Amino acid sequence: MRQIREYCGIFGIFNSPDAAHKIYLGLHALQHRGQESAGIVTSVFDEAKGKKVMPSHKDHGLVLDVFKDTSIFETKLLGSSGIGHNRYSTSGASDNPANIQPFLVHYRDGNLALAHNGNISNAREIRRSFIERGTLFQSTADSEMILHLIAQSTRRRQIDKIIDAVSQLEGAFSLVMLTDDSLIALRDPNGFKPLALGRITDEEGNETYCVSSETCAFDLAGAEYIRDIEPGELIVINQKGVAEGKFESYNLAQNNGVSQCVFEYVYFSRPDSKIFGEMVDKVRRKMGKELAHDAPVPIVPEGEAKPIVISVPDSSNTATLGYVTECRKLGYRARYEIGLIRNHYVGRTFIAPGQQAREQRVRSKFNTVEGVLKGRVVVMVDDSIVRGTTARQLVQMVRNAGAKEVHFRVASPPVSHPCFYGMDFPSHEELFANQSDGDVDEMAKWLGVDSLAYLTIDGLKRAVLAANDNPHGYCNACFSGNYPVEVDMSVSKDENEW
Repeated sequence: MRQIREYCGIFGIFNSPDAAHKIYLGLHALQHRGQESAGIVTSVFDEAKGKKVMPSHKDHGLVLDVFKDTSIFETKLLGSSGIGHNRYSTSGASDNPANIQPFLVHYRDGNLALAHNGNISNAREIRRSFIERGTLFQSTADSEMILHLIAQSTRRRQIDKIIDAVSQLEGAFSLVMLTDDSLIALRDPNGFKPLALGRITDEEGNETYCVSSETCAFDLAGAEYIRDIEPGELIVINQKGVAEGKFESYNLAQNNGVSQCVFEYVYFSRPDSKIFGEMVDKVRRKMGKELAHDAPVPIVPEGEAKPIVISVPDSSNTATLGYVTECRKLGYRARYEIGLIRNHYVGRTFIAPGQQAREQRVRSKFNTVEGVLKGRVVVMVDDSIVRGTTARQLVQMVRNAGAKEVHFRVASPPVSHPCFYGMDFPSHEELFANQSDGDVDEMAKWLGVDSLAYLTIDGLKRAVLAANDNPHGYCNACFSGNYPVEVDMSVSKDENEW
């Protein structure tokens, strides 16, 4: 099966006197979505050249490192509109500077920059057709093909060329594009990836508009959340739209229904973000409560200390709170404790390319609180288990701290299938849920725990639908194997929607 290319964060802004700085703040808030590289492109009128130009700055590293020279914002990244991108790839080309977004081209309709979050499932076929026609590629990223599709479209208007291009794509693609006079935001017809619209209103009533992968970026940039870009919706933000208070909106054809990535709620998004119309924190608490029904804390004899429940920080914190609350409500003795401390200056092991790098980071990322764990029955709650390596090491650390028993609870179903829409589940064989032929008892032995239990798919469904009355469906392919958009097989979309 093909390796997943990338999972990233995107941010765009229009009509802001300090556009680049606002993008910088947005990317900083979205750092968890990509830690390998960052880039910003802005649009400004060059008086010497008598035309619009698009200066850019991008490099490998975290946002704080890439833009540590503040003079960049004063001398280079000028203009009132721009787009930014945080990159995370799982392929061997992560060190290729040509893959750092946003991508920027100049063609017959002017300048065009693009930033992409997602994974194009029919990229191989499109790339092959371009290569057969002699098209040259500068990068190995799927996103570059979108620019080629736009440039080679036979439509007359630029917006029609863009619509023609993206209509040929399949899979997951939330996009922000920058033209000489507009900011364009697009979400694929399935709505796999989140994309939200925000607004900043200054003291004089001037309005700035921005789009972001997550609403937490709006908070840092000083914007208010307006709404989500709808699945299959393309909006054009320009001066005419700002003046009239209404933007051009186009809708792409929907052939497979809507299937928003439920893993955004499980793990990837920040709990202070509103995703698919609901706060992530609220949904995760519901997941924890459902997990308490599916797999409560173990019962200990009367007279013994009650089990303590600890989270694997930080993405499972709120699910753990919901789990403990519901266990108590159901009559189980349990107490929430902080037994693992996370070092926030180490990147996520989940998005660290290469298994060896992930393993090396675990001990530098977490430490145990021995006084809390020693001699106690410990229930560890995590949001998910993908490869299992991190979980196994954490269990051993908790045991080394003196825990009497260690039980593991997972606030999502077993991840048993690769994701072809942008998540880092590279192969069927690497997934922990597929070890020991799915025998949970054998998996528990490998982890080194006294018991292991997961939230069921039905429990996850109940949690999401109880927290969010969004009418759209969700993709659960990584749990069920039911892919809403054809990858290597055709699957009915109805099998994968709630």
